[in-house]
Order: sequence, then structure tokens, then C-alpha cells
Amino acid sequence: MSLAAQGPALATSVSAHPFDPVRPHEIRLAARILEAAFPGVKLRYNRIDIHEPIKKDVIPYIEAERLRKPLPPKPARLLYSYFHRLDTGACCKAVINVDATSIIYVKTLPAGVQPPVDIDELIVIEDICMKHPAVLAEIEKLKLPPGMTVCNDPWMYGTDDRNETRRMFQCFMYMVEVDHPENNHYSLPCKFSPVFDAFTLELIRMDYLPGGSDAQTEETQPWKPVKAVQYAHDLQDGPLRTDLKPYIAQQPEGPSFSVDGNFVYWQNWRFRVGFNNREGMVLYNITYDHRSVFYRLAVSEMTVPYGDPRAPYHRKQAFDVGDVGFGLNANQLTLGCDCLGHIKYFDGYRSDCKGNPVLLKNIICMHEQDNGIQHKHTNYRSGAATVVRNRQLVLQMICTVANYEYIFNYIFDQAGNIELEVRATGILSTVPFDNENGETVSWGTNVGPGVMAPFHQHMFSLRIDPALDGFKNTVYYEESVPLPEDENNPYLVGYTTEQTVVDRSGSSNLDISRNRVFKIRNDDVINPITYKPIAYKLHAAPSQMLLQSNKAIGYGRAEFASKPIWVTKYQDDELYAAGEFTNQSSRAVGVETWAKRNDHTENEDVVLWHSFGLTHNPRVEDFPVMPMERISVMLRPDGFFTRNPALDVPQSSQAFNKSTLHPEPAAAAVASCCAGSGANKAKLYKRVD
Repeated sequence: MSLAAQGPALATSVSAHPFDPVRPHEIRLAARILEAAFPGVKLRYNRIDIHEPIKKDVIPYIEAERLRKPLPPKPARLLYSYFHRLDTGACCKAVINVDATSIIYVKTLPAGVQPPVDIDELIVIEDICMKHPAVLAEIEKLKLPPGMTVCNDPWMYGTDDRNETRRMFQCFMYMVEVDHPENNHYSLPCKFSPVFDAFTLELIRMDYLPGGSDAQTEETQPWKPVKAVQYAHDLQDGPLRTDLKPYIAQQPEGPSFSVDGNFVYWQNWRFRVGFNNREGMVLYNITYDHRSVFYRLAVSEMTVPYGDPRAPYHRKQAFDVGDVGFGLNANQLTLGCDCLGHIKYFDGYRSDCKGNPVLLKNIICMHEQDNGIQHKHTNYRSGAATVVRNRQLVLQMICTVANYEYIFNYIFDQAGNIELEVRATGILSTVPFDNENGETVSWGTNVGPGVMAPFHQHMFSLRIDPALDGFKNTVYYEESVPLPEDENNPYLVGYTTEQTVVDRSGSSNLDISRNRVFKIRNDDVINPITYKPIAYKLHAAPSQMLLQSNKAIGYGRAEFASKPIWVTKYQDDELYAAGEFTNQSSRAVGVETWAKRNDHTENEDVVLWHSFGLTHNPRVEDFPVMPMERISVMLRPDGFFTRNPALDVPQSSQAFNKSTLHPEPAAAAVASCCAGSGANKAKLYKRVD
């Protein structure tokens, strides 16, 4: 259904940059436009957020910016909204032109298609659950001692029935040992789990959870007291360490970056920091020394399938981007805690269910860091050393998704590299388990008295939209192979490389045995030194792919995680690896669908998708809070430059870095290894008679 905006014209302020996040007045404007289009109908807003600009319309604008030419008119500023009509219960999607204050289209979503979860909805379900008579009756059966209470985590229901169209939540219940803001309730899970209808708020049923290795369940029994395993410092039994001294990162002359709104300039890099409710941090229009490198980088999806085969845990498979959103779950970051040094923060906004803007304060932090040596060489004859430190620019977002924390860092360096570093921490998603007699299972780890953590995977998709010196690029892979055993290789030591172009959309595997490396090149720009097309290469994160059977519903929902590499031809609105709607989905319409078009992808506007992840079989050391586990993906220039682009980084010196020397008894003066000339240093090379 298409609707034109109705009612009086609505004024708007000067438009934002096409890549800027949604602004508070735009959220209010979108709500007013939609209410004018549905007079007399109450609307409940699930999302009001920025809609990705049409690429063909925005390229002339960003190219003029890059080339420092007069700017053409900006492309249309677009928003989208998911909302429910409270008169019919229908869920709709609207796209709105902010500049024209008009609706481009409104469509009613098919029955069973569920938009993502929103914050207000979670609060309502959590509250309804704790007040429901059936839940209170189960809590009463626990016979908890005075002072103990119960709380719940509402989970996206997942699915095991392709015909189910209701919007549902499964609430997992936990006992709260002490009244403390950091109490670890995940240490005391309950064995009952109510399922609610999100629209009617009715209890659909009460699931009883298995407590042993089989799927057998029983009615709620009185709780057998055990002590919770706590992580909060003031709830721990032992003392804290006292031998840690301050580590202070300071930049007395300020940072080396410049910021104008969401535009960042640092060490030849220029880019825009974007933010949306779904993906969270997005990087746009990345250039190096005014050369175009990437149009857009973002983590497009993450799924967490659990390996516990017992019902109802078979449905536990969160899609933390599509089901809720990294942006909605982004932390408010704190000086001296989440980021060290000289910090620049970026804010974001979301809408509440009534269409009001809500400030998301300090959800991205940016700072510089030292990461060891960038390059070094010592001339062993003279002893003269060239040493350059590896200064990096870090943009960080931290998302709390109920129990887990995910830390996302985009790291730029002075040699043209971009790294995506992902760290997983937080608390394991636990289940009740009767382990007092030493019972264990093969699909999980006992992490405390009466509590088990099932095996699971964290599968990510990094969406790479390249623009290497232009918007037509080619993806190919390069393998290292032995030379033929012939007269040109008489000593049988030679090897060479073979290149295979990905000329059609599809998927590929990594192959460590052949050192298979995926690269992106521009066939129309030849490097004058290598005589080959300029390129960047993907340092992929070799990972175990999705472990579920391809017959499982969860596999069809997350087929993006079945292959590490996907290549598609660009189309607007194809942004998310598992498709636009993942909540209670039974089959994805995402990268696996787009790849089947068999589009021509050589020297085209292509998108490279990299699926990677962690297979997390918990350790007891991961509880009660998990030491971070790190995984990294890097994009590195490969013939993009004609020499090391960090050659112009100044020499590292003590005068610049001002390091201090640890005192030693009768310590003699020690010369700095990176100060002075080679003539003043002892020669390491001399003749021995």
C-alpha cells in the first residue's frame, strides 16, 4: 500500500550529511508524518531510524567531497520505520523522505514476519512475567528463604514451527541471592520458563526445563540451597589484588586526529562514523590520501546457536543484530574504564514506542593507541637503527546483549591497514543442572553448583563494500602452489601463485593448505611498480562454520554462517547477511539468496561478505564472568601503494616518547637505542684477527 503524506506541510531543519545518524528532530518528524497518514489510528513504533542512502545518488556527492570540488545537491535524506497499527494489529514498514516530508511507501508485512525486539517491549514482557499468577505460583513452589527473589530474561522465541505466526517471548527465570546491582543471577537458574504472547500479553504455556542429561522434566520443587558464584568485587569472598600500580595513557599536546561532526581525519585516513539501531557502528566513505578505499564497512549480523539438544533449548539461537540490534544494546562508555587516553565520544539516538527520541550517550569512543613497533631495521655494520612505532586509531563500541558483552574495535594504522577486532566477554548463558552427584553432559560444562553452560557458537558476518580507486572492483583468490617438477625447477624448491577470479556471485571456502587469500582489486588501475591491478587483501579469520545440520531450521535461518566467503553484486537494501527480518524467522532471505542470482561480479560494484566466529565450549574459568576471547579480521593493502606508506612516520625517540627507566641498584646510564646517529654507537660489525 502506498500513501502520500497528509495534513499540513511539516518544516524541517537544514539536512544532515547523507551518512549522518538519525537526529532527534527527524524521529519526531517521522512520527508526525505517519500519524498524519493514519488519522485516528494509534501507532506503536518499533523503529524509526536512518535509511541507507541510495548509492547511485550519493556517489556524486562523496566523490565531490573526496576530490574537493563544488558539491552537487545532496541525495534525499531517508528514514524507515517499523510500526504496528493497534486497530488491526498489522505490522508495517514505511520509508520516509525527510527533505520532502513525505512518505515514499508504506507496506504491510506478511503474517508471521516479525520486526526486531525493541527496548520498551522487553521491559513490558519482563514486568508482565513477574506479575503473572502462574509465574508467582511457580516461585512460591521454590520455598525461597527470606531476602531471595526471582528475575527473568526475556528471550526471542526462536522457532521450531514454520506455521507459527504469533510474536512470542520465552522468559528464562533466575533466583537473586542478594539485593545488589551486580548480583550474578545467572548462577542460580530456575527450572520453569513461561512463554508469552507479545501482543496479547497472555501466558501461552509454562515450559519445565530438564535438569539432567536427558530431556526429562518435572514440576517445580523446593530449591536446594547453593551459594551463587559472584563476580562483583564487593561480593567476592577474597581480597582484591594490591600490587597493581596506575597505567596512565596521556597525550599532553592533544590527539593527532581531527573531528568535524561525524567526519574524522587521521594520518591520511578520512572517513565518516555512522550509527544505526541495528548494526551500531558503521564506517562510510573511507579514503586514504584522498584515494577511495571502502564505501562501507559494518558487522551485518551475528548468530549464536546453542548446542544443547534438549527442548526448549533447541530454539536458543539469537541473532543479535537482526533480532534486537547492536545499536540498541550499545553501552554508554566511561572515561578511564572502557577507553584509555584522550577520548572522543559519538552519540546516537533511538525512538521509543511512542515515536519520541531517546539519546544514546557516548556509545562509540575514539582514541589513539601505541601497538608496538611498526617497522624497524638495524644496520648491523653501523649499529644505526630506524625504529617507527605503530600508532593506531581505535573506534570502539561495546554491546551488552542480556548476559554477553561484545566489544567491536575498528583499528586504523599508518601503513594503510584496517583491522576489525571482536572481543567476547560478559556472562555465559546458563541452564539449571543437577550436578551434585558428579553428573556431566557431552554438550556443556558444569561451571558452578547446580548450573551448566551449554556449548555454542558466535558467528559474525563482516560486510565489506569496496571502492578501491572506484566503485567497480573484482574479488579473486590467490593460492601458493609448487612449481612443476621440470627443467625450470631442477632443485624442486620453487613455488608460485595462482589466481582465480570470482566472476559470478556465490560462496567460497578458505584453504589453509594452499594459503588461499581473498583479494579485492581494481582492474582499471595498474600499479606502476608491480604492473598489476591495485588491490587490498582480506586477512580472514579461519573459523569453524555452522555446526547445525543443514536439515535444522536454525541452519536455514543462518546459512550465511555455513561459508566463510560470499560475493554478491551490490543492490540497495541488501545489507544484512541473514536478511532483513530474523526474529522468529524459519528461513533466511539473505546473502545465500542473493548469491544464487549468479550475477556477473568481475569488474562490477561488488560486496564481499566474510563469515567468521568462535566455537565456544565453555571452561569453568569463563565463569562467573568471562575473560575476553579475541578474534581479528584485517584488510591490508596489496599493491595499492608503490612503497610502504608508513615511511613518512617520524623516527621513534626518547625525546618524543618520554619513557622512564626502572631503577636498578647502582644503575649506569643507558643510551637510547633509537637516539643519536650511527656514528655515535658502538659498531656491531668488526674484523676479528
